[in-house]
Amino acid sequence: MSHLSEASAREYWRRNKALMFKLGLIWFAVSFGCGVLLVDVLNQIHVGGYKLGFWFAQQGSIYTFIALIFYYSHAMHKLDKEFNVEERD
Repeated sequence: MSHLSEASAREYWRRNKALMFKLGLIWFAVSFGCGVLLVDVLNQIHVGGYKLGFWFAQQGSIYTFIALIFYYSHAMHKLDKEFNVEERD
C-alpha cells in the first residue's frame, strides 16, 4: 500500500475498520443476543427437533462467524481493487 497517498491510505483503513466493526456487531448480536439474551424466547421455536435458542448458542454463532469471514474476504477483495492494492499472483 506504499503507493497510496496518505489521504487514500486513511480512507482505506477507515473503511476497513468500519467493515470490521459492523461485522463484529453482527456476530455479537447473533452469539450473545440470540445465544444468551433471547435464548428463552427462541427456545419456544423448534427446528429439526432442537430448540432454536440452543441451536444459536451451540452452532448458530459459529456458522455466522464462518459466513462473516467469507463475506469479509469478499468485501476486502472489492475494497482492495477499488484502492488498487489487491494482491498479485
